[in-house]
Amino acid sequence: MKNLKLKYSILIAAFAALTFSACTNLDETVYSDITAEKTHFTSEDVTNLIAPAFTALRNVYWGWDGLADLYEESSDCIVVPNRLGIGWGDYYVTMHQHTWSAANESHPYTLWQQAYNGITYVNRAIYQLDQISGIQNKDAYVYELRGLRAFYYYLLFDNFRNIPIVTKYDLPKGYLPKQCTPDSTYRFIVSELTTAMPYLSDANTKATYGRFTKWAAKMTLAKLYLNHEVYFGSPMWAEAQAQVEDVINSGKFKLADNYRDPFLFDNSNSVEQIFSIPFDPIYASGSYYPFKTLYAASQATYNLSGQPWGGSGAIPQFIDTYDPDDSRLKDSWLGGPQYTSSGTPLILDTDPDKGKQLNYINYMSDVNGCYYNEGYRLVKYEIKSGTNAATGNDVPLFRYTDALMIKAECLLRQGKADEAAAIVTQVRQRDFKSNPAKATVTGAKLAGGSSYKYGAYSNGKITSYEGGADIKYGGFLDELGWEFVGEHHRKQDLIRFNVYTTKSWFCKTKKDDNMKIFAIPQDFMNANSNLKQNPGY
Repeated sequence: MKNLKLKYSILIAAFAALTFSACTNLDETVYSDITAEKTHFTSEDVTNLIAPAFTALRNVYWGWDGLADLYEESSDCIVVPNRLGIGWGDYYVTMHQHTWSAANESHPYTLWQQAYNGITYVNRAIYQLDQISGIQNKDAYVYELRGLRAFYYYLLFDNFRNIPIVTKYDLPKGYLPKQCTPDSTYRFIVSELTTAMPYLSDANTKATYGRFTKWAAKMTLAKLYLNHEVYFGSPMWAEAQAQVEDVINSGKFKLADNYRDPFLFDNSNSVEQIFSIPFDPIYASGSYYPFKTLYAASQATYNLSGQPWGGSGAIPQFIDTYDPDDSRLKDSWLGGPQYTSSGTPLILDTDPDKGKQLNYINYMSDVNGCYYNEGYRLVKYEIKSGTNAATGNDVPLFRYTDALMIKAECLLRQGKADEAAAIVTQVRQRDFKSNPAKATVTGAKLAGGSSYKYGAYSNGKITSYEGGADIKYGGFLDELGWEFVGEHHRKQDLIRFNVYTTKSWFCKTKKDDNMKIFAIPQDFMNANSNLKQNPGY
């Protein structure tokens, strides 16, 4: 890079409003008062210019209280309770009980901040590419960045609806954007994805791994269409199905032989990965999840380089929905008596159970006072022996099974339950190898109620039983839970199946529908007088 004297500051979200443009105007005046105005770039700089826009996804997903936590900890599967003698609680309890407000709650704050950081990196890269002449296939780079930016917006739109849209990096000092309506934001995202599509790579190779390809764009569109009824009241099942059928029929991806393959420590060669966030334990560290979920003594099970922190655990009502022969139970969760890496019983050496074997139990007392061993622990991502609190597993943002299950859901909702059941059976066949007959599921089962026993839960008992038999397509919702738990799915799925606010679980009760979207954190409201708070907050 020649004569590069950049004075970039990473724009945290409290000041991100200063880098925004109007809702969808991509042709406005270019301003010259920017931090890199005298920088000279060459075609050799392209990779370095583009990389930050992609690496920002790491903080979006696995930053503290990031995307994975936001979608899962507000759901009926995972909770971070206040653990007696250990801590946690606070805004984790708020996330579980759906009692958040506009007061800078950590999970929505992190998403807003980190997603807009990623968008700023995209806009900066596009601006810098415009300064360079002689780049081969420059349009391909620019449209890939626009597709990635649309993905960031999809995340923000799904969780906040009423957001500003960034389209320019070079804006005058003090510029404040206007908030866009949900329908204009939705149209913008769809337009960006469809406009970029002809320029995006349709390959699935090492060179395109982690890049925003045609298939990543189609999966994002499929998600937007799949949830259109939630957003605007009218379904787009056929449109969602068409997008995933293109992915399926491409022949570039397939169902892994084993459920755990996409989550292995070295999972970059998984046949399921459609769009992934690459991580490396040294150069691009990632998930802290095994440390957040395991109790300290589990260090001896995995030879971890430090002691885990003992936070999140499985809500027992969800664990109770699993068929005991479903291998996804053990592939996803750690439960029962625990052993050291050498196979000997893991004996505790601290109170309150000094001298006893560590035993993770499928039981929780109360969100404000759980013991260290209450709740099974999520171990879906392979925990490599000797790992520290920054693992190297790549994150499969979209994987092939997701494409299959979107198609199945669209078929089910269009009255083709048996066709949907054939796809779900195909997925289940790798999970019931000990009892293959159980892999087969019927259309009637998928269309029927959920096996989840909803209702307020305390000290191992449901205190106000609500059940799940009344949930339309509840059988399919169960399948989504077993397949995608811990994969940034559950909040969105519960909303689409009208469960998120209408049912109770553990210490969360029924809520008003405004809780389907988050409040805009107050810091960002204070930074931009043009922002209006979401309804109900």
